[in-house]
Amino acid sequence: MTDINSTADRITSLPAGESSPVDADIQRLTAVVELIFFAYRDFTGEADAVLKKFDFGRAHHRVLHFVTWRPGLRVADLLEILKITKQSLARVLKQLVDRGFILQEAGEADRRERRLYPTAAGRRLAEQLRALQTRRIAGALGEIEPPAQAAAVQFLLALTTSVNRSAIEQSLANAGIGVPEPANAIGRDRSRTK
Repeated sequence: MTDINSTADRITSLPAGESSPVDADIQRLTAVVELIFFAYRDFTGEADAVLKKFDFGRAHHRVLHFVTWRPGLRVADLLEILKITKQSLARVLKQLVDRGFILQEAGEADRRERRLYPTAAGRRLAEQLRALQTRRIAGALGEIEPPAQAAAVQFLLALTTSVNRSAIEQSLANAGIGVPEPANAIGRDRSRTK
């Protein structure tokens, strides 16, 4: 509590209406953090309501999403995409398989490999969830000009870890979304292919 109180004391000791540049930057960035929380809440809210009818949560949604739009995905690749433990994935995957939304099959080349496919029910649910979220994204993008749309994609990409960035950029490129170079490309490897 000492740190919180000392920060509050420091802020309130400034003349009325003034804040230090550092405090103003922190306040601005905190407001953006909150904006991301609110945007995520609203982006996931409608899908959460649908998932609740099946006693599923966001982990089920993520698994169903990637399996549906990348049929034949290996379990190992899904673990890499989601960055979750084997135990967490096993629990969610078991529920989706047991309820008839996903099929697990042995790989053709390596029978130990497990490949994942959506069932017809899985595709229908994934499509329903995607429709809700793409409608929200389309509405949001429709409210801003094309340069701002590109900046929004660039901003979201910049929030991802650099470890995954090239795979994400490739996925965007496959969808026909070009990722512009940042305005201040200092420190960024410009030799990477998009």
